[in-house]
Amino acid sequence: MPLTPPIHADNPATAFERLLTIMDDLRINCPWDKKQTLESLRHLTIEEVYELSDSILSADMPEIKKELGDIMLHLVFYSRIASEGNHFDITDVLNSICEKLINRHPHIYGDVEVNDDNDVKRNWEQIKLKEGNKSVLGGVPASLPALVKASRIQEKARGVGFDWEEKSQVWAKVEEELQEFKNEFNAEDETTIDHEKAESEFGDLLFSLINYARFININPEDALEKTNRKFIKRFQYLESKAAESGKKLHDMSLAEMDIFWEEAKRI
Repeated sequence: MPLTPPIHADNPATAFERLLTIMDDLRINCPWDKKQTLESLRHLTIEEVYELSDSILSADMPEIKKELGDIMLHLVFYSRIASEGNHFDITDVLNSICEKLINRHPHIYGDVEVNDDNDVKRNWEQIKLKEGNKSVLGGVPASLPALVKASRIQEKARGVGFDWEEKSQVWAKVEEELQEFKNEFNAEDETTIDHEKAESEFGDLLFSLINYARFININPEDALEKTNRKFIKRFQYLESKAAESGKKLHDMSLAEMDIFWEEAKRI
């Protein structure tokens, strides 16, 4: 006999309770949901987060709402699984984050004074060290994509005062790293190039560019993804125009392709 689903809610508390009830029903009665573990959900959660990121970059509010719901479901799902082993439940999760936020915002829930968001970040990192973190960088996940990881490393180092004073200094470092990278390719004979050293210098150059982006309030991950999307859009236009002309890209000259590319840039 089918279960009666909980009725539509009209306030946050009741809506959250509705989700918990549905989660309980699925965990008990749905063959797929009953089989899931923390590990089996992990890759699905990562996928959902990337889908949310895509919808944010597209400024698609209905899609953002949908993806937030998917992620909320996963959070509830993890908590439900953990509760079955008497590890913790959703109430523990919510209380834990509340206590963390209260403790790390003494300028709101205490007598600490701050002047700006940089003071808040510095206080945050200092509190984390007092809580037992051995390193300011200890909270950066090892599995983060390298571009995002570089940004987080730099932000955390800045939180304890390890940073450049002026953006001109950072740009000078970019130029220094660029020159060092170029120096690795000055040899006329490519067989004499130390590719391991060149790779290291290229990494240093990227790291310095990411640092400069931080100084001028550009998120490098967002910037690169927007460029990726721009390239995809233009390249697909090039492909479509080539097809309309009865040609294949590998049969066209670069000059021919560039005509369509310039058209795409004007769209």
